[in-house]
Amino acid sequence: MKEHDDVLQKILEILAVTLPEGGPEIKADLDLIDDLGLDSMKVLEILESLEDSFDISIPMNVMPGVRTANDLARELQKIIKSE
Repeated sequence: MKEHDDVLQKILEILAVTLPEGGPEIKADLDLIDDLGLDSMKVLEILESLEDSFDISIPMNVMPGVRTANDLARELQKIIKSE
């Protein structure tokens, strides 16, 4: 089972690759939309990368409560535990 820190690290790695250079420093507590400027297409791209990385399916109903990478890591860990 993946620990929260492992899941969070993978999310931050994917964000670093997905976001353009010269943007804000990527931190676990930054808002994905407001602080990092992600649009819905980028969010879907990130979710697809995470699904591939963890071999899981992420239901869209978890996303309304996700604002930060930390939130996303918490939700992914629940999904990973249940699969």
